[in-house]
Amino acid sequence: MLAALLCAPVLGFGQKFSRKEIERFKKEAQAVTIIRDNWGVPHIYGKSDADAVFGLMYAQCEENFKGIERNYLYQLGKQSEVDGESNLYTDIQLQLIADTADAIRDYRAAAPWFRKLMDAFADGVNYYLYKHPEVKPQVFHHFQPWYALMFTDGSVAATETGGISLKETERFYSKGPDNMGAVFDRPKIENTIQEKETGSNGFAIAPSKTATGHALLYINPHVPFYFRDEVQIVSDEGLNVYGAVTWGQFFIYQGFNPHCGWMHTSSYADVADLYAEKVTKKDGKWYYEYDGQLKPVTTRQLVLQITNGNKTEQRTITGFYTHHGPVLGSRDGKWLSLKANNRSYEALLESWLITKAGTFAEYKKAMDLLSNNSNNTVYADDQGNIAFWYGNYMPKRDPKLDWTLPVDGSTSATEWRGIHKLDEIVHVYNPSTGWIENCNSTPFTCSGTASPDKSKYPAYMSPDGENYRGVNAIRLLKDANNLTLDSLIAKGYDHYLPAFDVLLPALFMAYTSAADSTRQSLAGPIKVLQDWDRRSAVHSVATTLAVEWGTRMLMALPRAQTVEESTAQTTRMAAMLRNMPPAKQTALLAEAIKSLEKRYGTWKIEWGDINRYQRPADGITFDDKMPGTPVGMVGSQFGQLPSFQSRTVNTQKRYGYSGNSFIAAVEFGPRIKAKSIITGGVSFDPASKHFTDQAEGYINGKFKDVLFYREDVLKHVERTYHPGE
Repeated sequence: MLAALLCAPVLGFGQKFSRKEIERFKKEAQAVTIIRDNWGVPHIYGKSDADAVFGLMYAQCEENFKGIERNYLYQLGKQSEVDGESNLYTDIQLQLIADTADAIRDYRAAAPWFRKLMDAFADGVNYYLYKHPEVKPQVFHHFQPWYALMFTDGSVAATETGGISLKETERFYSKGPDNMGAVFDRPKIENTIQEKETGSNGFAIAPSKTATGHALLYINPHVPFYFRDEVQIVSDEGLNVYGAVTWGQFFIYQGFNPHCGWMHTSSYADVADLYAEKVTKKDGKWYYEYDGQLKPVTTRQLVLQITNGNKTEQRTITGFYTHHGPVLGSRDGKWLSLKANNRSYEALLESWLITKAGTFAEYKKAMDLLSNNSNNTVYADDQGNIAFWYGNYMPKRDPKLDWTLPVDGSTSATEWRGIHKLDEIVHVYNPSTGWIENCNSTPFTCSGTASPDKSKYPAYMSPDGENYRGVNAIRLLKDANNLTLDSLIAKGYDHYLPAFDVLLPALFMAYTSAADSTRQSLAGPIKVLQDWDRRSAVHSVATTLAVEWGTRMLMALPRAQTVEESTAQTTRMAAMLRNMPPAKQTALLAEAIKSLEKRYGTWKIEWGDINRYQRPADGITFDDKMPGTPVGMVGSQFGQLPSFQSRTVNTQKRYGYSGNSFIAAVEFGPRIKAKSIITGGVSFDPASKHFTDQAEGYINGKFKDVLFYREDVLKHVERTYHPGE
């Protein structure tokens, strides 16, 4: 009976943990204090870095355990355990690319101090599960410390596949081994204008261009709404960092500490390559040709649990590998293997160390690990330095080859030749123009006349494609002076749509040469567009017309042949307009008008009447009958810096789902001064006042003051507690 009573506290909870674990959790919790301020933002204070990590993970779970678990379902290739067949081949891709056995080995070999952080990461999640038996994990009832090594990059799309499509992986692994060499057409890059977020913005301003003589940083990622949390983590071991953390990670992904700050934008640098392997089958085994010899294809068994209604089916897939990496598909009768750096111990280490950098030299030392495979970095610090790197992890390769396409895997001549040093990749340090912008655009215009010289870098380091956000950012920053936090935020929230500087003149010319009947039918809409200042606004009919017509024009762009080509938005648009018959442009406008009249009864509808912010309790079920807030922003595809991607979701009106998320403007003086905003609010509980308390500021660009110093936090306390209380 005594034994049963001792076990009762453990057995009574939804997840089972040992007595030793529970005692450890409680001890760790007592070393952590969480203060939630008047916006609900958690400020986490720990005695050690590991304590702070423990508290960070507990606080994340309080907000969004579901999001944490979902991210690890993806990273570990286990989504089909919840979603069934719909995500099967995503799981297969992920399991081919990242082996959990490698992560376990890295964890066991990790430096003791860093292993403590991973232990604290798992303990923070597990203590939350222990204290909240009402939470029912879908798959992960007990987090393992090595999980952190499966998720080493906080990007929204951190896994590099070298340009291979999910469809190619599905065709390859669904046909059976003997059909894997089939000839398939090369895929084209889809135009998913309405469905896909198209980037982020980062600005760094030198002291010479600011009102206070201090450097400024603007952090503006574009991701699906509610993708990250806003937090501060502090320890007695020198950690003090504020910013956005991707659900389930223990490092601040985009943010700042007392001395420096960083904004990551998604990079199009070529860091992952496909190798076309010439395969043959002998005696029932697969071989591939390499330097005139046959080498055996190696295999690994992938075990997947696939949910189908109330049943679960276990399916084993044989994954194939060459020395280049996993075979992800085939084209033109050749298997395609991937060489990349998608998961590594040093990538996670680098992500942590930059948060503790106190100087430009220390930040560069952390980046010298050269393991971040998907990010550009815009940087500023309290010594007045500003900097930009296009990418980080960058393989050395033969510059004479076209690395945007699969290369010959049968020869050693195509092998990588090591990794470029940090100062060898495309970068700019303290440009004479005094400003830096990156909007997922070419780095060769990032600082105006002081931008990097394209001729000094191999083509694989960066495509030279410009987009309209980049054009807009340059317009706003090139002549700016005496910038403050507020004026920088105003530029970041500028509603100008530069794509229409190109699109509308072509339309007006097409209208002039159109038939009389067309001119008569389109006269009203054309007049509205001619009078428009090309700024989106809530009460603007022109915005509605422009977005409806402009989206159709973007969808008419010829499909890009490679990811690199897809980045060249401005040149592709110019080429399309040169080749598109004028009658096609006016026909698309007529189509847009007809569609508006069918859906709303008139084309004369203000943008804010149909473009809305709403936060449903479940995050997905939008409802025209429920309250919504009009939004004047549009998506970033037309060059608007603040992005608000919206669409109809079984509704008449459009609702935002992606775009601006956590945003911050930071001034690096003797004391940090910063302002921030986050989509809606930090809470995921519809009953909480923090569910939508930041929505108005988010929509209108009215940021809240960041409470960075503890004495300021203590003036705005909403709740103070130890994890578990």
